[in-house]
Amino acid sequence: MQAADILKSYSDITVIDHPFVQHKLTSLRDKNTSTREFRMLVEELGTLIGYEATRDLETVDIEIETPLEKAMCPVLKGKKLCIVTIMRAGNGLAEGVLKLSPSARVGHIGMYRDPETKQPVDYYLKMPHSIEERTIIVVDPMLATGNSAAAAIEKMKKMGAKDIRFICLFAAPEGIVAFKEEHYDVPMYIGAIDRELDEHAYIRPGVGDAGDRIYGTR
Repeated sequence: MQAADILKSYSDITVIDHPFVQHKLTSLRDKNTSTREFRMLVEELGTLIGYEATRDLETVDIEIETPLEKAMCPVLKGKKLCIVTIMRAGNGLAEGVLKLSPSARVGHIGMYRDPETKQPVDYYLKMPHSIEERTIIVVDPMLATGNSAAAAIEKMKKMGAKDIRFICLFAAPEGIVAFKEEHYDVPMYIGAIDRELDEHAYIRPGVGDAGDRIYGTR
């Protein structure tokens, strides 16, 4: 399935086509981009895509006093955001989204992909309280098979989360379809939909292993 077909099939998938986002994604793809620059770009993209993912957050007017007069002005309604990072690669994106809302709570889910089965194996879970009252933004730079993201969101739902959004930088069509089969109700905000997965479940053309490139590991 091609990107155009994906977007026709699912009305709640948003590809962020802003020129700054696309420019930075190209820099991420470049194999010559340094670890330092890669890390900075991921964080910047977290802020830019997070801006779009939170566009419809509810606000309520409160009375404040400016240096000149009293005024009714909008603030976010209810509990603050909860950003859930799928470790370890998601941490860089989470830092970018946090710049939008420094008071947001942060949850961590540790998962890795079994190289044989391509299925997620979870090893860590730490979440803030009252996630059922918060808008949950799950972040992971790469949506390859879709299994890790789907498993993470399933955990959130079992803990009571209701308003969940998912952010990634690069997604494979196969991963999107698998994700939506499990979570048709979760909107997705994506930097780019790439061509396909290869036989090793890497996104092509992709960026390689995002975690390794963020942290300079192999």
